[in-house]
Amino acid sequence: MIRVLSVLAMVGLAQPVLAETAKEVDCSYQADVVAAVQAARLARVKERAVPDHVAATDPDWPEKYSVVVQLVTPWVYEMKMRELKVADLGAAWKELCLQQ
Repeated sequence: MIRVLSVLAMVGLAQPVLAETAKEVDCSYQADVVAAVQAARLARVKERAVPDHVAATDPDWPEKYSVVVQLVTPWVYEMKMRELKVADLGAAWKELCLQQ
């Protein structure tokens, strides 16, 4: 959980203060990235291949969010598979992001 908050802090500090609607959009893109990494893990993609795998899916988010893939991949890959099968990491990430 500390890693999640650290990553959120890094991403949050790297951006200027945004209006509430812009924050919602930003958090939604971040949540989409986390969900894509979770999907890659569930598809048993090797950890080092996740950035290429996610890029190959032609994601809808702006290019600047692709950096988040490398930040959250270790966090997702250290989780047990049984946890990943039932968790909605994208929704959890968005909720935490909006609280920042």
